[in-house]
Amino acid sequence: MEKPVIIFGAKGIAHPALEIFNSNSVVVYGFLDEEEALYGQEINVVPILGHPEDDGFLKLIGKKCEAFVAVDDNKYRQFLVKMLNERRKVQPINAIHQSSYISTDSVIGHGNFINAKVLIGTGASIGSHCIFHTGAIIDHGAKVGDFVQVGAGSIVNSNVTIEEGAFIGSGVVIVSGITIGKNARVGAGSVVISDVKANETVFGNPASPIKK
Repeated sequence: MEKPVIIFGAKGIAHPALEIFNSNSVVVYGFLDEEEALYGQEINVVPILGHPEDDGFLKLIGKKCEAFVAVDDNKYRQFLVKMLNERRKVQPINAIHQSSYISTDSVIGHGNFINAKVLIGTGASIGSHCIFHTGAIIDHGAKVGDFVQVGAGSIVNSNVTIEEGAFIGSGVVIVSGITIGKNARVGAGSVVISDVKANETVFGNPASPIKK
């Protein structure tokens, strides 16, 4: 990649995203974050420059710089992606760790964070703007929608469908063929043996809905 990258967000996955770009010999120009107290600070000598909605920095995106959105909060992540799509007519790039394995027969969208030791199997379909933490496994034929987050060490078995906006905690096991509905949440360490409805939160072994 010839253009440097501006990382949107300076907390959470921002630091590991910087490591990913550094390891792939991609220059990171700086970070943008909504928290003013961070301005002027550095992460591994890369400065936190200003606000993500500052036109002075936004005008660089698409011309001199690429963008990567390193924000864990799904609503703000979606807001920043929409802003980049509409105001700069660009899609954020992927941040893919060198130690991850992505099958040549899989399909991957834009703006994904794929950390160390992540495995994406044959025929898997990955949407855009997802977050895959260290060691997550997405097995063959699985389908993952946009803005999905999968925690460290989770195993998404073959032919599982995870719909848009779902959150899968760390160490979760989802058995083959299960569907996780839109914006559903699966608590850490759960074993999912039946479908999870949209907007439902489940936890446990076997995972069951949490009563509100």
